[in-house]
Amino acid sequence: MGNIVANKNGVLYLLLHLFLLCFLVVGEFDLSGLNYTKFIRQASRLRLERIQKHLEKINKPPLITIQSPDGDIIDCVHKRKQPALDHPLLKNHKIQRVPPEMPKRLIQEEVRNSMSNEATIKGTPRQWQWQMWHSNGTRCPKGTVPIRRSSVHDVLRAKSLFHFGKKQRGFINPARRRADAPDIVSGNGHEHAIAYTGTTQEFYGARATINVWDPSIEEVNEFSLSQIWILSGSFDGSDLNSIEAGWQVSPELYGDNRPRLFTYWTTDSYEATGCYNLLCAGFVQTNSRIAIGASISPVSQYTANQYDITILIWKDPKLGNWWMGLGDNTLIGYWPAELFTHLADRATMVEWGGEVVNSRANGQHTSTQMGSGHFPEDGFGKSSYFRNLEVVDADNSLSSVRGISTLAENTNCYNIRSSYNKEWGTFFYYGGPGNNPRCP
Repeated sequence: MGNIVANKNGVLYLLLHLFLLCFLVVGEFDLSGLNYTKFIRQASRLRLERIQKHLEKINKPPLITIQSPDGDIIDCVHKRKQPALDHPLLKNHKIQRVPPEMPKRLIQEEVRNSMSNEATIKGTPRQWQWQMWHSNGTRCPKGTVPIRRSSVHDVLRAKSLFHFGKKQRGFINPARRRADAPDIVSGNGHEHAIAYTGTTQEFYGARATINVWDPSIEEVNEFSLSQIWILSGSFDGSDLNSIEAGWQVSPELYGDNRPRLFTYWTTDSYEATGCYNLLCAGFVQTNSRIAIGASISPVSQYTANQYDITILIWKDPKLGNWWMGLGDNTLIGYWPAELFTHLADRATMVEWGGEVVNSRANGQHTSTQMGSGHFPEDGFGKSSYFRNLEVVDADNSLSSVRGISTLAENTNCYNIRSSYNKEWGTFFYYGGPGNNPRCP
């Protein structure tokens, strides 16, 4: 009897395996001109077993499940069952229940939504409203956190199971940057347009307001993102600590071209530790309304409404965890201090800006856009911006950043221009179209 059951199970598994292969390879489709088929590799039975085992680790059993109109499946998982607590360094970690001490002067920052001189003429920036999975009115119940479910498709689009949910590592060529520029993690076709602080100061957080766009992506394995980096450690070694948050468009990671809220962390220069969102153990989510990795809606339109998000990352002076806030003091969750080496104490550099991957798939520079896809000189309503750049000091106080430096590896492809005014404080426009006559 046992052999009969085993044989039946084997036949069922084989049929499922063949179905998956047919569905994954034959059933692939083009999305916005992107060919997904070539990035879906025929999966062996052993590989599918490994993928399924990994998915069982990160897709925790939900109390309820919500189907989003954009295709996402959002699982409402009990907060004590979330992936973060599987990390060996968090074996004895207790989820922080006491609210973190918010940085000072936040109450004075209601002007975040006020218009600048440019905005007065051309329109007022608006804070984003909700994520698409909110549209049917269903919410995750109290005591749970919303987690975007990962699929076999998601993993098969990655280079390998190890690379799923991870950034590629590389370093910027020193010959292509100024002597005083940061050794930002680059290479592997990564290009940036960033503003950054000096390396002789101590930082305990940063904040900025970023308008959200939906840049076009040329190749499935390319991405375009806009984010804040909180950094400490060595850029030329393997101990760089980084905490990151912003919005990104990544067909490889999400399977579409929608802009999505994301987080990232690493403690070893993007080698093995850390990941995007909740795709590995680490980030502890506390919010039941915002799903990290879910799409953002609405987005900015050319010469029309501009929608932006305010992101705050700071170190709780009481317990030492690095918290993430969104919009009007909405707490999303935190990176536990136990995860880090250098960032367990403080940050030594903050960066704000855009990053794209240029794979040069056709022997020329990618046409993947950064930000809105327009150069910074086009200004409000056309270019992407970061406004009200601030840092948190050792006294847990927010202050406007002055005297920032800027860097773009190839200004004919993507560029950045910074400025200052009373309403937007320190701000900059950035981005570009990628491939153009001056960027072959």
